Amino acid sequence: MVSVLVSLYYNTVLTWVMWYFINSFQEPLPWSVCPLNENRTGLNEECYESTTVNYFWYRKTLNITPDVTESGTLQWWLILCLATCWAIVYLCTIRGIETTGKAIYVTAIFPYLVLTIFLIHGLTLPGATDGLVYLFTPNLNTLKNPRVWLDAATQIFFSLSLAFGGLIAFSSYNPPQNDCEKDAVTVAIVNSMTSLYASIPVFSVLGFKATTGYWDCLDRNIIRIINEFDLPEESIMRQNYTAWISFLNSSYPEKIAGLKLKGCDLQEFLDQSVSGTGLAFIIFTQAIILMPGSQAWAILFFVMLFSLGLSSMFGNIEGVFTPLLELQIISKSIPKELLSGIICLICFLIALCFTLGSGSYWIDIFDSYAGSLPLLVIAFFEVTGVVYVYKMKRFSKDVQWMTGRKLNLYWQITWKFISPLLLLIVFVAFVTLQIQKPPSYAAWNPKYEGFPMKEEKAYPPWVLAICVLLAVLPCVFVPLVALFHLIKRMHGSKDPSFVPPEVFSCQGANSNFSHPKE
Repeated sequence: MVSVLVSLYYNTVLTWVMWYFINSFQEPLPWSVCPLNENRTGLNEECYESTTVNYFWYRKTLNITPDVTESGTLQWWLILCLATCWAIVYLCTIRGIETTGKAIYVTAIFPYLVLTIFLIHGLTLPGATDGLVYLFTPNLNTLKNPRVWLDAATQIFFSLSLAFGGLIAFSSYNPPQNDCEKDAVTVAIVNSMTSLYASIPVFSVLGFKATTGYWDCLDRNIIRIINEFDLPEESIMRQNYTAWISFLNSSYPEKIAGLKLKGCDLQEFLDQSVSGTGLAFIIFTQAIILMPGSQAWAILFFVMLFSLGLSSMFGNIEGVFTPLLELQIISKSIPKELLSGIICLICFLIALCFTLGSGSYWIDIFDSYAGSLPLLVIAFFEVTGVVYVYKMKRFSKDVQWMTGRKLNLYWQITWKFISPLLLLIVFVAFVTLQIQKPPSYAAWNPKYEGFPMKEEKAYPPWVLAICVLLAVLPCVFVPLVALFHLIKRMHGSKDPSFVPPEVFSCQGANSNFSHPKE
């Protein structure tokens, strides 16, 4: 269920990526200039009061409404891109793992190539060093914030596909006696190293953007000072700006105060970096505008994002596709092509709601509630179910049968105590934060008095009910399925031919057992 809900909105993010990719072939880039107003007498007011990248994102891409309760209309350009994205996902998963396994070679390897190109170019940009120092310098005040740890937990769940079902679905195609311990360690190490590797070009570019913003701030102040004091051009430079400000403040404090100069601090520009859609479609697009050959960099960036998102979609769809066949919910006589087509078509039709003017608000809701809390709950029941219901001793014997060596103490302590405790702490912290601060959202409203700042609004009761439903729906299947198997076992125990499930542990299986998959 989590894979279904995440797939619904995740492919819409790929829709936005495709829209930006298509527009990246324009010269100049459409998010680099403000359009004229309707009378063609000046710049568009909404764009002029905000920024070009904000205008293209909120108006030209999303055509966003000022409130979550105002649905708006379906955006035809997003519908076409959404249909294309689901068609690509269908073609790549048309026969399940048979086609996904081939496509993953491209979608997994290509982003590394693009990241390397961005890394080489990013390190040559001015301000790249400042970005990297910002990346590797811990901020203790930030680390004290529980929300940061919640976001980190959610990110690692997404990054490793924990509790989605995709990893279990893919691993079910391995032979029974497989070194699953080595696979688990390899996946974790590669994932962490990839995250670190990707962060270097990203923060190099963010450092470049912050530095250019800082320089622009200084240049504006310098021009105002030169004009006010009638100084020769180039008498004040960025290098001696601080010395000049100190001198003028001490000599002409009233004049300097009257200029209302902006406070220029590089650290503040670095702190403006955001995450999620804001990073990809606002911060990074703004940085790309400033790069020489911005059109080529935009094309590369969005092709990379699409490849990354597509490989994630493979895991989500496989987490839906495989259980339907393995649990015999769907008859195996149904062709895989038809089953994949039905899944993708249903998801496409439901996801049309995300192409409405209020669609981005609903994506934030799905991401905050369907893609976070359920993962914690499901992962908690997964680890406690294996360790305390199936029993650690039996599971250790299963792992030993699969790998040929005993399970070391680290895994046993982690699974029995550390992992359940950490999951429980994060869950309690999440619920506590939700109780302390009622859920709200930031609305893009050009009529808001504080515009271009976003307007903070509270969710109406019926939206809060949907939030609760999205958080509870995937979790409720855990007790329901457990209850179903308990009733089935109780009824089966009355049958003389009933065989207890204990005999089905892996170590009791025949070593010549052949895997049932094709």
